Amino acid sequence: MEFRHLVQHARTHSQRRSPETGRRLAAGQSPTALFITCADSRIVPAAITGAEPGSLFELRTAGNVIPAFSPHSASSEMATIEFAVVQLGVAEIVVCGHSHCGAVNALHRGRRSLEHLPTMLRWLASHAPLRTSAPADPGLRAEGQEHVLAQLRTLEDYPFVRERIASGDLRTHGWFYDIESGEVSAFAADRFQPL
Repeated sequence: MEFRHLVQHARTHSQRRSPETGRRLAAGQSPTALFITCADSRIVPAAITGAEPGSLFELRTAGNVIPAFSPHSASSEMATIEFAVVQLGVAEIVVCGHSHCGAVNALHRGRRSLEHLPTMLRWLASHAPLRTSAPADPGLRAEGQEHVLAQLRTLEDYPFVRERIASGDLRTHGWFYDIESGEVSAFAADRFQPL
């Protein structure tokens, strides 16, 4: 889609949205879930989930990487997670990875594949371990699923996330979106299974 089409759609957005929706959204937000996924343009959480405006609090980050919690530092990702969990009180968190992920590819192919992206290289090196195995599947499905589980473990180590899970007020989910097929699977019973 060309940029001019995006602009035209934005110009007419208010005409397509009902006044009731605007009033409801202006009154505040109470999303059901925090949806953490990659910044990849092929991943559209509302299209995948059917979410209406106001139902998903979204965190888009390079490679759906969640930095380790630290009480002495801050990041946009940590602040977004804290706001969703503590302030908004979401009941569900989904960490959704995807096939054909450039970040997962870089983690498995090594630093040379990112030499032209030094900031991305530093981000991944700081928050996601580099792997040495060469992936057999060009879609990086197994590697992407492994990456989701690693990010989920990091998320569950945040103290305020851990506390709400322990109290039964919060559940976390690992999802994987296959770009080619459009299928979504969730981690359950020690493996990813179709939703």
